[in-house]
Amino acid sequence: MSRSVHVLHTKDTLDHAEWMFKQHHVRHLPVMKAEKLVGMLSLTDLQRLSFADNFSELNEGEATVDVAVYNMIGLAQVMTRNVETVSPETSIKEVAKILANREYHALPVTQNDKLVGIITTTDLIKYLAEISTD
Repeated sequence: MSRSVHVLHTKDTLDHAEWMFKQHHVRHLPVMKAEKLVGMLSLTDLQRLSFADNFSELNEGEATVDVAVYNMIGLAQVMTRNVETVSPETSIKEVAKILANREYHALPVTQNDKLVGIITTTDLIKYLAEISTD
């Protein structure tokens, strides 16, 4: 689980979300309204709207098209709502089952309705690599 979580806020723009993905090299951003988790935006969600590769330099034409699309559509229209969460006490096995069965790639970790972390498929792979004995 990553405890240092980069988040978006409901008033953020999709242009800002794209910047966050690039700046922090993450693929999932929880969306907050004040202190409450209200959604999740994935890089894939944003790429579905984009004509550019979000991790490469944009040429001027692609950037103009993306900004126009981002200005027509808000974060609330693109993010996933009613996000499933887990607690810090949820077992790794249960997290793996949720990710696999529901085809998620990340789960916010909450405790007492507060966001305390995020766990991703990459976190699980790293964990398995650490505990495996060749």
